[in-house]
Formats: sequence, C-alpha cells, structure tokens
Amino acid sequence: MRTPAVQKSLDVKLARIVADPSCGDFILADAKDADMAFGLAAPGVKPGGTTEHGPFFSIADYRENIRRLVDQGLLDIMLMSASTSELLAIDEGLFCTSAMTPAVRMNDTTDIWLAAGSGGYTRQPALPFSTATIPQAQCGRVDCRHADTGRGANLGLFSLTLNDDAALDREMLAAYRDFRIEAERHAFRHFLEVFYPNALDRVPGKVAGERPRDVARFLADHVARALAGVPRAGRPIFLKIPYLGPAVTEQLAAYDRSVVVGILGGGAGTTHDAFALIEQAKKHGARVALFGRKINAAEDQLLFVEHLRRVADGDLAAAEAVRAYHGALQARSIVPRRPLEADMVLAPTAQAYGG
Repeated sequence: MRTPAVQKSLDVKLARIVADPSCGDFILADAKDADMAFGLAAPGVKPGGTTEHGPFFSIADYRENIRRLVDQGLLDIMLMSASTSELLAIDEGLFCTSAMTPAVRMNDTTDIWLAAGSGGYTRQPALPFSTATIPQAQCGRVDCRHADTGRGANLGLFSLTLNDDAALDREMLAAYRDFRIEAERHAFRHFLEVFYPNALDRVPGKVAGERPRDVARFLADHVARALAGVPRAGRPIFLKIPYLGPAVTEQLAAYDRSVVVGILGGGAGTTHDAFALIEQAKKHGARVALFGRKINAAEDQLLFVEHLRRVADGDLAAAEAVRAYHGALQARSIVPRRPLEADMVLAPTAQAYGG
C-alpha cells in the first residue's frame, strides 16, 4: 500500500489525544453514508419538499457536497458507502492530497434499513448484516492482488445494536468478532459504533418491563466488557456512541484512556442542538463527533461545518456560534430554515437512524 501523499489530521490528533486527553484536539467527521439507510431520501429533501414524497436531491448532488467539504478541509474524516468511496476515493483520488481520511460503512444492520413505506425493521430487534467487504473498501474489488489500494479507504465503521437478549446480542457480537479477525488480516483499521437498543420491548419472550434500568450504563458497560477481550491489534481506534450524559460519558472516557470516546449526531434538530452537543460532549470527555443528518440538513454545509469546527476547537461557545452562523447566512443572502429565535431552542433529537 502506498504511503498517503499528505499526513492525515486524524492520525495526528488521535496520537495527541491518547498521549494527553486534555490537549484540546477534537476530531470531526461527516457521515455521508445515509444511502446505506434511507434510499432515495438520503441526499436530502429539496426546498419545499417532504421526507415522504420529495422531491429529493440526487446521489450526484450528495457526492458533490462531499467534494466541496473535502476541498474546504475542516473535517478529519469523511464516512461514505462503498460505492461512493469507490467513485471519489479510488476513481477520482479525492483524498490523495487531502489531510482528510476516507472511511467506509462496513456493515448495515437491519435497524438502519429505512425504506419508505416499511417502518417494520426499526421496530424489530436488530440483526447483523454486511454488504461491503474489506477488500472492496480498500480497492473496489473482492480481490485486491492486482489493484491499487493506495487510493481506497483503509478505515471502516462497524456498528452494533444490542437489545439485552443473549441470543440476539451473541449473534451481533459474533459478527463483530469475525469482522475484527478479517480486519486484522487485511491491516484495516476501524471505529466502533454502538447504538442504543432499538427494540427492548419487542424481544421475543422478554417479560414486559424487563429491561435495563439505566440504558446509558447498559451501553457503556457493554462497550467496556466487549473490548476487554480484544487485543491491541483488533481494537477500534475510537468509539461512536450516543452522548450518554455527563456522568456516564466521563466515566467511560476515564475508564481506559486508550479508548477515545466519540459521539454520534443523531437527528438534524436545530443548529443550537448540534453546536451544544459538541460543546457538552467535549466538556465531559468525548474527543470525536460524527454528524451526518445535522450537516446534510444545514442551509449551507460549508458554513455549518466552519462554525461547528470553531465550537469543537473552543473558539466559540455554542450559542454564540448559532448567532454567528445566522449572520453568515444573512451575509450570503441565504434564507435560514428557522428564524434565529427558533434555531436557538434546545430539544432532544433522535439518537438512532430509525428514531
């Protein structure tokens, strides 16, 4: 595999964070892998449209936004589907001269199968499934022996959804074990996503009310327990989990300093929701954030990421950044989706694809 043309900001920041968690570095990623979940609606709804009927932007529009964000250079990771990565990373060499790291979603468990008109998958306990293979992420082929792997992705996301059911959770964790073994054989790095349980009350045979008393601790304890049996060569380089609140986030971040805690963005929400989530998560020990829908739903993705970066780096407080973002939209004659007062509202947003 060829040496990257430029040093990746992800690698620089990870090394500094592991060496000194108080260093102030923060890793930002855009999750442009929604085509693995939402289908036609993944690229976003055009102005005046609805999520049910559209009209929607195209996958070409979606990929053009990725090109613009890579050119901007403020993000550290771009997470994509294998098909998007093949076009942009392998065919176009988009990341060869960028400090941004390309990554591919390596599994698509059933709780992110969100075809419109169905709705049933998200109400059933998640089952493991993977469409892409590691060589396909690295070179676009099942066999990379005669392919150039230097332009493809050598970082992947693997996702777990556990539902407090021994049989179902064993199957999910076995799929992760098998992936780790293959990843180690291919020298392929990964980060681990763990969602909240998606169907605690719908597990066959579970007694009503028989569920974890503290779902945040349930998730954090499962992360610590699952990784205890994983040697260094198979470990994720960081976590992607819901923000678990101040206490549990701090406990998880302090438990093992070699495991860097990252948060997922969840639903779009208001601009203040996004900026405040970064601010709070960093305050309590998280050092990575992966925002997909929050970036994709922005009036101007480049402006949104610019202000997100300023919050992540501690240059602006969340509320101040919302006002600055609206000022930047006004300067470019871009009409905001909400007036400033409404965009300052804080409200819980969905922490899962099907939320």
